[in-house]
Amino acid sequence: MNAPRIPRRAVHGVLLLDKPLGLSSNDALQKAKRLFRAEKAGHTGTLDPLATGLLPLCFGAATKFSQVSLDADKRYTATLKLGLTTTTGDAEGEVLQRRPVDVSTADVLAACHRFVGEIEQIPPMHSALKHEGRALYEYARAGVEIERSARRITIREINLMGGLHDEWMIDVRCSKGTYIRTLAEDIGEALGCGAHLIALRRTASGPLTLNGCVTLEQLAVMTDEQRDATLLDADTLLADWPAVHLGDDDAGRFLSGVRRRLPLADAPHVRVYGPHPKAFLGSGHIAAGELISNRLLSPVEVQGLLQRATP
Repeated sequence: MNAPRIPRRAVHGVLLLDKPLGLSSNDALQKAKRLFRAEKAGHTGTLDPLATGLLPLCFGAATKFSQVSLDADKRYTATLKLGLTTTTGDAEGEVLQRRPVDVSTADVLAACHRFVGEIEQIPPMHSALKHEGRALYEYARAGVEIERSARRITIREINLMGGLHDEWMIDVRCSKGTYIRTLAEDIGEALGCGAHLIALRRTASGPLTLNGCVTLEQLAVMTDEQRDATLLDADTLLADWPAVHLGDDDAGRFLSGVRRRLPLADAPHVRVYGPHPKAFLGSGHIAAGELISNRLLSPVEVQGLLQRATP
């Protein structure tokens, strides 16, 4: 007999998941989605199976704003192994070359400094980027090399956290689209000995940090009520944006997509609320004194957020 189907439910909010080693981002998402019995969920940026750390997951209404977290700066703690290069740029690949290592702290600092600022970076073959509908890593596994164009990224900051001889740990703050594996390889080449990544932990995504993160193991032993209590509000990803509060009439028109003329300064991004402080309606922008909607919640979603806010 087939096992009874577990009913799904409407869940709204943002979960700060501490992704474990060995799981893909999608695997972690699906496990969390099943635990919450959520109707709709999505993650906000891929972490390799080798990587651990902050993986914000969006449920229900929050999924409409996942792009904000995708576009946000990221922060990582990375451990580099000098003297060895691999086929994948990390510890999962086969060794390509071994070279002697003779570096000082000053050498590593100088090499890291070379990559701070706007730089061109070629995405690795072992990545989820698509070429003709297939992920690059699929071509790589088949032994096919695809020509990739360099992409402009920004390394905001690299701090040396410590190390000795052939293992060094760095703290990296960077723009979206940065491949830390590639950065590790480039630092290794700058040092003349090569390098690959042996550990990676994401510590921040935009304003979100590991503070308040939960693990899949912790979620597994919670009740539904306890799990729901771990969720941040659906507007968490927009917390840095100015807030606009509307009365009943204007709120209804905004949800219908009607532009509203308001005595407010122009702003490229705003989060919009109805009369209730938790009545999050969606996102918009203000141009020439008009509030214009970008992403709107449905009335059902707004009501779901209000029910969640009511003790």
